[in-house]
Amino acid sequence: MFHGALTAIITPFRDGAVDEAALRELIEWQIQSGIDGLVPCGSTGESATLSHAEHERVIKITIEQARKRVPVVAGTGSNSTAEAIRLTASAREMGADGALLISPYYNKPTQDGIYKHYKTIATSVDLPIFAYNIPGRTGSNIAPETFARLAELKNVIGVKEASGSTEQTSDILRLTNGKFTVLSGDDALTVPLMAIGAKGVIATIGNAMPREMHELAAAGLAGDFERARQLHYKMLPLMRTLFIETNPICIKQALAFMGKCCNELRLPLVPMTPPAAEKLKAAMKDLRLI
Repeated sequence: MFHGALTAIITPFRDGAVDEAALRELIEWQIQSGIDGLVPCGSTGESATLSHAEHERVIKITIEQARKRVPVVAGTGSNSTAEAIRLTASAREMGADGALLISPYYNKPTQDGIYKHYKTIATSVDLPIFAYNIPGRTGSNIAPETFARLAELKNVIGVKEASGSTEQTSDILRLTNGKFTVLSGDDALTVPLMAIGAKGVIATIGNAMPREMHELAAAGLAGDFERARQLHYKMLPLMRTLFIETNPICIKQALAFMGKCCNELRLPLVPMTPPAAEKLKAAMKDLRLI
């Protein structure tokens, strides 16, 4: 169920509120384009500035619009274990197929604290759980040995791995010995990580290029790395350009260029600088997206 290309979907805003119509249209376009799954309320979905009511509403809309045509893995992480349990239980009640929980940020627990955080959530809520390892945002790394412990838990089934290290991913795959689903958390590392055993990606660029990301991941899963490399090199300039400013600033601007949503963010995020936006526009024109 949780293989291939899943899009870490943006949260469109209009006049300060969640633009529910734009969100539903974006979800429908994603599914019609062949995407393998949707991940609302991650960092790309600006979960940090959503109220709890908005957070739950975005997940509910995604589940409703998907109508079980693709799995929905709801972002329900928090640096408070109790809050993460509440958000995960709410996502389960709404019908989410899984949950993505970022490793606790700011309070920087020890490896044993990280393990107990996920264990407590997994034993409290009967829902498949993906850990999300992104040291650049959390300030701490989940060690491969900790993933080996997590892989023994019934509900913790995988990781969105965004450490940027193929060596770390190799160690995770080696130590979990087939018990864990590893999904790339870095668009540009999807093909390298799939070559060593990852099963796909939770992608930012999937917001703008869902069909191509589906095809790239499908080629990797089929062992057709010649095709996967072709798609990788085709999209690589845009993958890089989407991260010249903090995600999701650039992907929101890209979707605005495509007419999919307003270019509206919530502070402290601000729109792209004009020179950066011109670089993004040029990269998109090269791919005939605009």
